[in-house]
Amino acid sequence: MKSNVQMRISSEVEFEITRFLHMEAYLLDHRKYKEWLELLADEIEYRMPLRETVEGVGVDDIASDSSFYEETKLSLTTRVNRLYTKSAWVENPATRQRHFISNIMVEPTEDPNEYKVISYFLYKRSRGSTHVIEELFGERNDIIRKINNEYKIVSRTIFPDQTVITTMNMSMFL
Repeated sequence: MKSNVQMRISSEVEFEITRFLHMEAYLLDHRKYKEWLELLADEIEYRMPLRETVEGVGVDDIASDSSFYEETKLSLTTRVNRLYTKSAWVENPATRQRHFISNIMVEPTEDPNEYKVISYFLYKRSRGSTHVIEELFGERNDIIRKINNEYKIVSRTIFPDQTVITTMNMSMFL
């Protein structure tokens, strides 16, 4: 991470943001999706571009023209609300899931209430009585802003490390 801003992040802010991300993981793991939505700013940009396999060292392997998803607060709210209906067959039976968040790095931005946050994620889930465990892992690039004394995710770009996603569906939130 490079920053043109020469300010340092206090350990208190770093701890608060780390705790915020851990609380987000807890809410998702316990299927508290409506509460999770409250952590998102109204103008959220939530996206996961495709990773491509390309030859060469240092070559950009993130697709610029296609994504697994590009969502807004409205589309995320629609997805969440659907999970609370009987038509959400993809979550029946409900998955058991865990979000592991690590390597959290926080940098200031030009706005003193806004932070650039990079974290690594490992997502694991299982369903029913099957022994199959699905997983997805990679990096998240967030912009987190303090709004009315609460942290909110303003943007999240998820970079999966896999070029081929092997999960049965993409119903999860990362």
